[in-house]
Amino acid sequence: MPRLLTALCCLILTAGSLSADEPSNILVILADDCTYNDLPVYGGSNAHTPHIDQLAKESLVFDQAYLAEAMCQPCRAELYSGLYPMRNGCAWNHSASLNDIQSMPDYLGELGYRVGIAGKVHVKPESAFPFETVGGYDGNCVRDPTQAHDISEAKEFVTRKDDEPFCLVVALVEPHVPWVMGDASAYPPADIKLPPNIANTKLTRDGFSRYLAEITYMDGQVGELLDLLKSTGHDEDTLVMFSSEQGSQFPGNKWTNWNTGVHTALIARWPGVVAAGQRTDALVQYADVLPTLIDAAGGEVNDAKFDGSSFLSVLRGETDQHRDYVYGVHNNVPEGPPYPIRSISNGEYRYIRNLSPDNLYIEKHVMGSKPSSHVARNYWRTWVWDSTSKPKVYNLVERYQRRPAEELYHTASDPFEMQNLAGSDSTAEIQQELSEELDRWLQSQGDPGVEQDTWASLRAAQKGNHRFGVTAQD
Repeated sequence: MPRLLTALCCLILTAGSLSADEPSNILVILADDCTYNDLPVYGGSNAHTPHIDQLAKESLVFDQAYLAEAMCQPCRAELYSGLYPMRNGCAWNHSASLNDIQSMPDYLGELGYRVGIAGKVHVKPESAFPFETVGGYDGNCVRDPTQAHDISEAKEFVTRKDDEPFCLVVALVEPHVPWVMGDASAYPPADIKLPPNIANTKLTRDGFSRYLAEITYMDGQVGELLDLLKSTGHDEDTLVMFSSEQGSQFPGNKWTNWNTGVHTALIARWPGVVAAGQRTDALVQYADVLPTLIDAAGGEVNDAKFDGSSFLSVLRGETDQHRDYVYGVHNNVPEGPPYPIRSISNGEYRYIRNLSPDNLYIEKHVMGSKPSSHVARNYWRTWVWDSTSKPKVYNLVERYQRRPAEELYHTASDPFEMQNLAGSDSTAEIQQELSEELDRWLQSQGDPGVEQDTWASLRAAQKGNHRFGVTAQD
């Protein structure tokens, strides 16, 4: 039976548990720096995630969900504002969005929601993101160890008033480095199956073991939050969205425009509305999430205020399509010397344009020269050492640091994007199509290209008053 017909049949069987005039509660759970296909629900062969696996069985799983920039602050600003990095103002890590934008607390607050955030916030300024602070979860993603979490404040938030719907974002800090939480002994380094874009060195395996342990630790927190909904009587009237954010801090994932950087997990459970146990190939982006939540809450979405658009019809099983393209940017400052990147994907092919291809790509967190007590900070040196004698490792180092002006990948058959097809006669037509559409999008965003990726631009953005692009209302 075709996927869409299956979804519609399941929807008919499960519909009816929510009243049309009662807005649903919303719970958004974010992991931190978790490569989407390290999760078993997306084909990962190492990590144990029983709670996320069970959630997926009760949900719609998006196989083609993306964020525009694979860094913590820009992707969260996109998620909470419905605007791409250029138009919300946060195109650099450790900067700020524009003072005059609106975000999730504003839009859902106008619909009568209490909107809170627990854990890692990492968006600025507070005036643009006026979340209610909910305690109980560590907001420091690099603390060693992570502070013990206390779910009682989240419980108080969701049970405070029965006559007001809630939207709670729980932004967990795992599996962000330093990878110190969870039981790494459950993942013997020798038994790990490394992805093809990760070099096989001892320190890398040790780091990957600890990273997997943090994924399992994160999964346990997901389970606790889902149990909280059940114990408070809110598991049937709450739209739950889980996302893995951007890729992990291994070379080729976070801080890149490759698939393992900008592709994210997105799982949506909504009893009575979303058919359980289904998957969709609909292309969606973080900018689409806020318009979808507004639509789901019964609000009217003003398309002029957003870069994204509602995919509520996908959640309802009415369609398996949403957008034609997803877009990506990267501004390397302050994580390293300027190295601007722009990209586009239609879900099958990805086209990447490196605006300064003559420069070396350097990312200080991955490649930092200072020895550290955390294995996450030291494995790159073993890649460089092994590259002197192992061609496979040499190719990975070269892939990471030396980028051509253009890259094209058939991501559908090459999800780790190891074979660059740019310039091939057989893919010339799709390369031209994606290149032209990328040009159109960059112009619509007011993106100046190389000029944007500078220390001066970052300093202005940190003050929240720098505007390269057009505004959402223009």
